[in-house]
Amino acid sequence: MTSPKKLIFTLCCLFGAAILTASAQEAALPSREKPVLTWEQLPSIPDREGFAGSYGGVAGGALVVAGGSNFPDQRPWEGGTKVWYDTIYTLEPGAREWHVGGRLPRAGGYGLSFPWKDGFVMFGGGDAAGHFDDAWFVTREKDGKFKFSALPKMPRPLSCQAGAIIRGIVYIAGGLTVPEANASEAANVFYSLDLNNTAAGWKELPPCPGGGRFLAAAGVIVTATGPAFYLFGGTQLVPDDDGKPVREYLRDAWSFHPELGWKQLAGLPRASVAPPSPAVPVGQTHLFVLGGDDGLQRNLVGAQQTQHKGFPRDVLAYHSITDTWTRVGEVPFSLVTTSMVPWNGGFVVTGGERMPGTRSPEVWKATVIETKATFGWVNYATLAGYLLGMVGIGWVCTRRNKNTDDYFKAGGRIPWWAAGMAIYATMLSSLTFMAIPAKAYATDWTFIWANLPILLIAPVLISVYLPFFRRLNITSAYEYLEKRFSLPVRIYGSAAFILFQVGRQAIVLLLPSIALATVSDLDVSTCIILMGVLCVVYTVMGGMEAVIWTDVAQTFLLLGAALISFIMIAFGSEGGLAGFWSTAVENNKFHLFNFTWSPTTAANAFWVILIGNIFAQLVPYTSDQAVVQRYMTTDSEKKAARSIWFNALLAIPSTILFFIIGTALFVFYKAHPDKLDPSQATDSIFPAYIVQNLPVGIAGLVIAGVFAAAQSTVSGSLNSVVTAIMTDFYERFGGRAKDAAALRLARVLTALLGAFATVCALVLAKLNLASLWDAYSSLVGLAASGLAGLFALGIFTKRASGVGALCGAVASIAVLAYVQHCTQLHFFLYAAIGMLTCFIVGWVCSLVFPSRKDTTGLTFGTIKK
Repeated sequence: MTSPKKLIFTLCCLFGAAILTASAQEAALPSREKPVLTWEQLPSIPDREGFAGSYGGVAGGALVVAGGSNFPDQRPWEGGTKVWYDTIYTLEPGAREWHVGGRLPRAGGYGLSFPWKDGFVMFGGGDAAGHFDDAWFVTREKDGKFKFSALPKMPRPLSCQAGAIIRGIVYIAGGLTVPEANASEAANVFYSLDLNNTAAGWKELPPCPGGGRFLAAAGVIVTATGPAFYLFGGTQLVPDDDGKPVREYLRDAWSFHPELGWKQLAGLPRASVAPPSPAVPVGQTHLFVLGGDDGLQRNLVGAQQTQHKGFPRDVLAYHSITDTWTRVGEVPFSLVTTSMVPWNGGFVVTGGERMPGTRSPEVWKATVIETKATFGWVNYATLAGYLLGMVGIGWVCTRRNKNTDDYFKAGGRIPWWAAGMAIYATMLSSLTFMAIPAKAYATDWTFIWANLPILLIAPVLISVYLPFFRRLNITSAYEYLEKRFSLPVRIYGSAAFILFQVGRQAIVLLLPSIALATVSDLDVSTCIILMGVLCVVYTVMGGMEAVIWTDVAQTFLLLGAALISFIMIAFGSEGGLAGFWSTAVENNKFHLFNFTWSPTTAANAFWVILIGNIFAQLVPYTSDQAVVQRYMTTDSEKKAARSIWFNALLAIPSTILFFIIGTALFVFYKAHPDKLDPSQATDSIFPAYIVQNLPVGIAGLVIAGVFAAAQSTVSGSLNSVVTAIMTDFYERFGGRAKDAAALRLARVLTALLGAFATVCALVLAKLNLASLWDAYSSLVGLAASGLAGLFALGIFTKRASGVGALCGAVASIAVLAYVQHCTQLHFFLYAAIGMLTCFIVGWVCSLVFPSRKDTTGLTFGTIKK
């Protein structure tokens, strides 16, 4: 009979041949067009002259344009006078005309406005007499009337300022304190106001090092370290030869992070003054600057301005990760000094100035259109070959299962190296396969220390935990909790594990499917079904042995796919491998240490990452049935110890490989920012590159690696959850099925659980409820570190009691819930907090509620062989 090892060897040879064949062919890149902003013209503003400097917003679902100015009779060089307005116009969704909805508190324009909650906020502005320090929250009542609620006044009057809003915090930079005709310089100020806590008032922040400016573009992007404010271009006033202030058009760009301060960025390809504001956020990492005055026609004066050719129409896209600019099409209008308002799934430009002294009533709406790469039949065939190979391994293993000991522990006949690979594959989910390259692409290598602790804790696992699980001869890890504490503690531990894993299975199937669907013509539901159903098939057939041998094959595949990807990306970069290295070094992408005592997420301190992950790694390796179960699959404790070491040693080079892939992606897109899809999520950058840039066949192979990472996690989870159900509930409470009957029951439960996880993932995909499922997983996950604390409490202390252990577990959940929602502590510290809380509270409560249970031979240092 064919052995799993022979089948895996055959599959590796076939995939190797496929790689060589694909590599020998010319790279047939999938057809792909860049995503573009598509435009539709909405009904024009009723005033035929239009307005510049209007406030824009949304109230009661309607688009709002308020105030502004124009020259209704004559152009300014003909003696015309600028007129200021207080009219509020509204446009209902789907309506064909605007209606007058009310009046502003006073006529004016050239301030800032942003949608907020069920209305919008307005800041500053001015009129012919001067500038305002007003701030308002504008809402629309049920009768259609507008309500103006006063906000704290700005620290000084400002007009033509730049600003943006995110998470309820308004940022305002620069501007003019008096009309430009009377100004000698632009204000170099920077303020913020938290709309969720307006009582705290305005905060004065460090001003932009680039100096004062007005009519700049601003925007906000949520970076890897939190939200950052961006400031692009604008103009400042400098004295000419006669000492008269004149405009100097700017191209510089800056970002501000609340904890890291200001940073100068790559300058704009050209100057941009007064583009529609704020800049358009597209996806997670891009800001679009639409047009804006480049100053090339600034010398036209008086009647010469009738010869003005209009303002630039190109769209400049800034990418915050690679710090690059690229042109991504054009707008169908020439408009400046106007608002950009998010509305009905797009962004609306409301009127503006189409040339000096001339307004426009035009209203335009932009939407982002995505195009996907074609996956192709060769890639589909490669993916199908992988999936069929996994089913083949399950079929080979099915005849080896005679009873539940075979089904859950593979009869103890697994080689130590295969068990080590299985542990590694279980810990590496598809989320990690994509997330680590994405993290290195977006930041640097500071997170690489998160995987080092597996080497540090391996001696503890081998000398302390492994003997307990092996010598007690248990099937479920949670059997130990009853032997040491009580039945309720065992039920709590097993139930917490089961609930967490059920949620995790659906997410592990869903998220990579979404990522693949966003970058190719692969369908989300198809990905879920392929991964879920076939994973269930081979797990049901072959049990733990099939799980482990498919994990081995999947480890070879995903590491091979990762290595191929790095070679293709790095050597495809400008300058080849040397160019890759120099660009990465120049951009500090190999940065490893943040030496700070700050324990917050933004700081990413070295000590937080290292110490936090010592505890984070202890959690699964000491309390997760999916990992502990693999300790039982070898025929001796010594071989199980080897498997732990092998897993630890395998994790380090593979971690380096995934980080270097992320760095290579950064280098590639730094040189080719035009190949980025601005609407794409950062976590999808690896599969996006694979589908859009790798040759056919190889792309299918690497995507199979994503499938492999997902299936290795789900299959191991399925078998382990069924083990816990059968051992901790069915058999513990009187189940009497034996041998063949018990084996059938285990297979039925595996099929039902797998089907449930697959259906849940499909439902989440259709209803877009992933955030709710994430919240569920996070809630149940609060118990994970406490579960590790229970095992440590039982092993390292003699006084701990069942009541004390439960008190510690409950306290751990409560403390972690508080820490997550009420503090800024780094998430890497959660495991340490949860584990230590459970241990300390459990031990203290055990002094009050002492144990009467005989625990001889069950505490550290006393277990007998």
